[in-house]
Amino acid sequence: MNAAADRLEFAPPPQPGMLRAFVLAVVAHLLLLAALTWGVRWKNDTTELSAEAELWSTVPVQAAPKLVEAPPAPPPPTPKVQPAPSPPPLPRQADIAMEREKQKQAEAKKKQDELDRQKRLLAEKAEAQKKLELTKKAAEDQKKQDAALKAREQQEEVKRLEAQRQENLKRMAGLAGATGGPTATGTAQRSAGPSDSYGGRIRGRVKPNIVFTDDIPGNPVAEVEVRAAPDGTIVGVKIIKSSGTKSWDDAVVKALHKTEVLPRDIDGRVPSPIVISFRPKD
Repeated sequence: MNAAADRLEFAPPPQPGMLRAFVLAVVAHLLLLAALTWGVRWKNDTTELSAEAELWSTVPVQAAPKLVEAPPAPPPPTPKVQPAPSPPPLPRQADIAMEREKQKQAEAKKKQDELDRQKRLLAEKAEAQKKLELTKKAAEDQKKQDAALKAREQQEEVKRLEAQRQENLKRMAGLAGATGGPTATGTAQRSAGPSDSYGGRIRGRVKPNIVFTDDIPGNPVAEVEVRAAPDGTIVGVKIIKSSGTKSWDDAVVKALHKTEVLPRDIDGRVPSPIVISFRPKD
């Protein structure tokens, strides 16, 4: 009992007006039922209505024109039947042959025209190729001419510069006291080799010292290389080309050693080494 009392104690309170709501629902249902019953009875009652009306107009109105029916259209004319054309006469054998010949001629003309067109195209292509080759050849020739002209100009420029350099060297050598003659073509201040007359001066000094009494055929040449000190003292003698006669070669070598000192050249120097040729009958 205590548990049931506790549940009722903590249960939500009952909502008020439940009885009133139930009564209103019953009344509403009764009213709905009465309305439906009356509606069904109203549909079943038959009501007859009668009325009279008089039509009149205060403004005169003209009646519409009476319908006039159009007369029926005449029947179409009956077309005349044209007689069927008679079939054309069959071609004769000669006409057939002529037609075939015309076709052959037309085909032959068409082929010839095509061949002529192809020939014309080939000729135009060959002409265009020829013009292209001529143009390329002209361009190559012009390029070669330009290259040759440029090379020639470069050579002339090199020659001009070389001539100018030689002229400058000559002028500088002349200013520095060169010893060459007016027609000399060298660029050094002094000539490195002997003068033209120096060999004869050496032979003139050495020849009195040659002792040779043999009788030999011809006039053989013995070429001797002579080395000398700056003061002209002979320090070496060597046969570089034999005359073919040993006695003559030995006589020349002995004469050079006996001479001991070479003469100075026109510039005051003694060239070394120097090659001198000796002949027994000079």
